[in-house]
Amino acid sequence: MSKFKVKNYINLASPILGTKIYSYSDQFFGAASRMLNENSPIFKENVYDKHGKWMDGWETRRKRIEGNDFCIIKLGKAGKVSVVEIDTSFFNGNQPEYASLDVCFSNNNKFIWKNILTKKKLKPDTIHKFKISKSYPINFAKLNIFPDGGVARLKLLGDLSLDLKKTNKSIDLGSVLNGAKIVACSDEHFGKAENIIAPGKSINMGNGWETKRRRGKGYDWIIIKLAKTGTIEKFNIQTHHFKGNYPASFSIQGSHLKNNITTNTIVNLSTKWSTVIPKTYLKPHHQLIIPNKNNKQKFNFIKLNIFPDGGISRLRIMGKI
Repeated sequence: MSKFKVKNYINLASPILGTKIYSYSDQFFGAASRMLNENSPIFKENVYDKHGKWMDGWETRRKRIEGNDFCIIKLGKAGKVSVVEIDTSFFNGNQPEYASLDVCFSNNNKFIWKNILTKKKLKPDTIHKFKISKSYPINFAKLNIFPDGGVARLKLLGDLSLDLKKTNKSIDLGSVLNGAKIVACSDEHFGKAENIIAPGKSINMGNGWETKRRRGKGYDWIIIKLAKTGTIEKFNIQTHHFKGNYPASFSIQGSHLKNNITTNTIVNLSTKWSTVIPKTYLKPHHQLIIPNKNNKQKFNFIKLNIFPDGGISRLRIMGKI
């Protein structure tokens, strides 16, 4: 298997899940909400607003008193954090010197904080990734920066704390809102893989999963771990906004695997998974609903193959637990 991108986490700080800024000490130069943007940060040359240089991130004023700045985030859905990603892209000379992260679970907005990331040195214009050794179910996070400065993006990578019950109702087993996640993909050059399991209809081409133009043999693919093991009734594959760059065709494979299996093993095994939907042609800017004829077989992993490349806006996997 050629090189691929390992994902395997849900960004608990994503606005897609309903995550919002709860409070902050300051946001003089840059709104705290920019820090939650799922798109990669950008730099605008010679762009200024009434406060100064426009920066794509949360930026506080220079601190002239004792203490440090902070931002409290309310998660849209409770979860456990495995990796904290603090991105200081384009903040060079104005990044915080240090950062730490506290978390808690609260239903009454009274906070008893637990520290899961001790004070870490930050570098300018760098994506910092910190593994978390002890993880708790949380719905609030507090990013502390010392003493002040700018953070382009904050990601809290982990898993949702959900307890989906067996039901006769059909649900989207491939929805991030139900706990599904992207395990790996062949490429996501123009659009992030996570977009295809996001809620709602895509708003534009950049809101879907899109790969680069393939110049050799092969095809692109994406592997999804379903929210729960279940039987699949139908698939809804959408190419909305992809008009000159939709895939020519697609197929879907599936499997039921053990939970403690590595990502590399999953990817290597996926070439031999059973075919759920055979190779089927796609249309531009279109929605295709296909029933699953073998709706008794249980799956917890699905692989979407697209031939040879292109963009998919959403994939819905309707079934029962």
